Amino acid sequence: MDELDLRILSLLQENARLSYREIARELKVAVGTVYNRIKRMEEEGIIKGFAPILDYEKLGFGLTTVIGVKAQGRKIVEIEREIAQSDRVIMVYDITGEFDIVVVAKFKDRADMNRFVKWLLSLEGVEKTNTSVAMQVVKEDLRLKLTED
Repeated sequence: MDELDLRILSLLQENARLSYREIARELKVAVGTVYNRIKRMEEEGIIKGFAPILDYEKLGFGLTTVIGVKAQGRKIVEIEREIAQSDRVIMVYDITGEFDIVVVAKFKDRADMNRFVKWLLSLEGVEKTNTSVAMQVVKEDLRLKLTED
């Protein structure tokens, strides 16, 4: 991973629809260089895919929650995998602190959220949950700045 890789990734984060030719022109390198580097980064799992950045609220998912889950130690990995399969879940983190797992999920309404939380509590090994509802989404962007320019 060098500076050129980071610059390619930065451009793709800004606009994943850029062609190899457009990226090559911007970075003043050969199209083949861009193609080979992107292909390598896909094979290495650095680039996991290309997806649009959606406004979930405009799609009807206006309720964002952060849910802490306390689980029995021997069941944590199994519980995390099961939670990650839910269509409403966008992030699952194995964490330190009072809770073992943090889940970020999107819901259409409180009833949708309620069903999910009750399902969570029904999972074998889940001891308790703590649900926080986002009052306002100030920033929601998984793209990190990779270069200094």
